[in-house]
Amino acid sequence: METISTFAKKLWCVKKQLILVLTPLILLPLLFGLPEKEGKCLYVVLLMAVFWCTEALPLAVTAMLPVCLFPTMGILPSKKVCPQYFLDTNFLFLSGLVMASAIEEWGLHRRIALKVLKIVGVKPAWLILGMMITSAFLSMWLSNTATTAMMLPIANAILESLFGDLATLKENCKVKEETEVKLHSLPSEKQILSIDGTAQEIRTESEYQMKVWKGFLICIPYAASIGGTATLTGTAPNLILIGQLKSYFPECDLINFGSWFAFAFPLMVLFLILAWLWISFLYGGLNTRLCVKKQDERAQAEKKAEAVIDEDYRKLGPINFAEGAIAFFFILFAVLLFTRDPKFVTGWSTFFNKGYVSDATTGVIIVSILFFFPSQKPSLSWWFDSRASNTPYVPLLSWKKAQACVPWNIILLLGGGFAMAKGCEESGLAAWIGAYLQPIAQVPPAVAVMFITAFLACFTEFASNTATIIIFLPVIAELAMFVKVNPLYFMIPATTGCSFAFMLPVSTPPNSIAFASGHLLVKDMVKTGFVMNILGILSVSLAMNTWGRAMFSLETYPDWARPVNMSTVTVLTHNRSL
Repeated sequence: METISTFAKKLWCVKKQLILVLTPLILLPLLFGLPEKEGKCLYVVLLMAVFWCTEALPLAVTAMLPVCLFPTMGILPSKKVCPQYFLDTNFLFLSGLVMASAIEEWGLHRRIALKVLKIVGVKPAWLILGMMITSAFLSMWLSNTATTAMMLPIANAILESLFGDLATLKENCKVKEETEVKLHSLPSEKQILSIDGTAQEIRTESEYQMKVWKGFLICIPYAASIGGTATLTGTAPNLILIGQLKSYFPECDLINFGSWFAFAFPLMVLFLILAWLWISFLYGGLNTRLCVKKQDERAQAEKKAEAVIDEDYRKLGPINFAEGAIAFFFILFAVLLFTRDPKFVTGWSTFFNKGYVSDATTGVIIVSILFFFPSQKPSLSWWFDSRASNTPYVPLLSWKKAQACVPWNIILLLGGGFAMAKGCEESGLAAWIGAYLQPIAQVPPAVAVMFITAFLACFTEFASNTATIIIFLPVIAELAMFVKVNPLYFMIPATTGCSFAFMLPVSTPPNSIAFASGHLLVKDMVKTGFVMNILGILSVSLAMNTWGRAMFSLETYPDWARPVNMSTVTVLTHNRSL
């Protein structure tokens, strides 16, 4: 028995090497048991899926496999694969990341966070709401991970002001009744009951405060994940959606930064409110007892917390020239992206040749300015007075800083997703898989939306959200065409569902950061996250069947999907005849 145990431990130590060696061998039958081109493409797709889910190779390295496997296996020539790694979608993502690095460089995000907290106040429920609003807003533009890493220290400082030292709080939660000891030292039963009651009260209050503390910590990564869905640049799956739409449906121009924001922002607000109510209810924030009972002590603690926020904000000093410039370009960046072609009104892109100016063009124009715009107010007197000192010229952003902050692995990951989608389309694999999705055709589309969102929300608990959407979006697009439903009706819920990873610490980096604080248990995240997933699924379903249906004409099968569908029908008919 001991020998088996030792052997199992050794296997576990080399599990990644075993996956790298065995997976290609196990998948070999696909090359001989399926139609030639479809079988080869499925082999590559499943190989990459296994490597992504197990992280046997770094995600970015796995994303580059199509560059070597698609040409050598005769699936797609290299000149068609390589351009997929830098589409205009990647440039839009890159411009968002560069803007985020400039915001972080000058601390504008911290000023925004503290200002929001000053406005909402320090009552538990309102403070949780303030934390969630700030985290969600920042993660619309910054990475979810950076937002969480910045907000957690602020939350801990405020919590220590409200409730005192965490170690003391944990000790108070373990206070035991000392009735037996006190029976020998106290003459009166009334006094014994009074002191026992005090111990019980301290323990109860401390347990309640610990619950609120957990609520504060857990709301930040959840709000960051929710906020990322509101903009195309907020999270990678949104960009995968627009990239694969352009690949599968070149005539579809319904999704851009403005139209996505108009759809996803109300959804984000709805889900954020529901999440706030659930987290506040579960962790005691909605209970007024903390604000009413022991009014003097609570008011004193709240004043201390307010003082911490005020002091941190005061340390930032008045807004300087660089922060003002970054704020201006940030607002200009968002406004120009939103108004380029918002669909519900005429955008400014009509002043240029149709189809020439994209969101990527807009983003790159704005962020390019950051590399030469000065971070200090230029001295005009220097030009007219020889004795006046010149202001040192330092641009708002240096390339060295941008290079260090941009996660190039994610850009490769996006490219790998687009290359995989191109391979599935060109090889006919997506159409071949669609032939086996006939049973789902019997399911009402509204139910299918909930099923798709739920399935991907569960799958992404164990795998990267980017890898998840890369793997499943081509299949979902094919399913929509097979059942003659507007592809957006299935593809948008799938994309948003990939961001709803709330149940496990390993699901997303923000979850891991919050869990690493040591104050949360896995059962806390599972209990909270399970209901969060349900609320997310219901919110997406509501959005798709109300304003989403009106915005994207989801009730009709669009003309831009018909040409692809006709070839698909031919393939499916041929497969069934065989």
